[in-house]
Amino acid sequence: MEQLILDFINYLKQFSYFGVVLALTFEFVPAEVVLPLVGYWVYEGDMNFWIAVLAGTIGGTTGPLTLYALGYYGGRPLLIKYGKYFFIKEEQIQKADHFFAKYGPVVAFTGRFVPGVRTLISIPCGMAKMNIWQFIIYTFVAMFPLTALYIYVGMKLGPHWHKAGAMVEQYMLPVLGMIAVFLIGVVMYKLIKKKNRREYR
Repeated sequence: MEQLILDFINYLKQFSYFGVVLALTFEFVPAEVVLPLVGYWVYEGDMNFWIAVLAGTIGGTTGPLTLYALGYYGGRPLLIKYGKYFFIKEEQIQKADHFFAKYGPVVAFTGRFVPGVRTLISIPCGMAKMNIWQFIIYTFVAMFPLTALYIYVGMKLGPHWHKAGAMVEQYMLPVLGMIAVFLIGVVMYKLIKKKNRREYR
């Protein structure tokens, strides 16, 4: 299966940066494989790093939109019935659903940094009828640094790009921790600002 995916990605390389977008639009193709390989293409001089990052970020946004649409228009019954054709298991849907219920719409951003959740978190966002523009912005902003990191590591590893996925995963929890602290700080700032406004009235 992995070889078929690699063959598919390499086939799309002929379409250059659009091929990167296209590869990531198919959610069954793991970004953890696509992006480090793109990094290797940058290493070989076939692509520009920043244009590749932009293409990867766009693809990393259009891909989740397909799952968002499945959640929005199909709901849980359709996903449970036909999810297997998209390599989606019921327990994965439940895990993503629980994560959304616990953290709310902001998971469209933070969920991208959590292994085992990042792909399917788009489904409960769709089922909850989250504003589509809010979803797109959160997803794009989260995918940009993540895409850059995967491509950069793949580029630095060169011929050993396939090791990039495991290396990046090691840094996900610390990164998520920093993001959580930042978000908590933003929320606290807004609450304090709102409280001060009330006191001045």
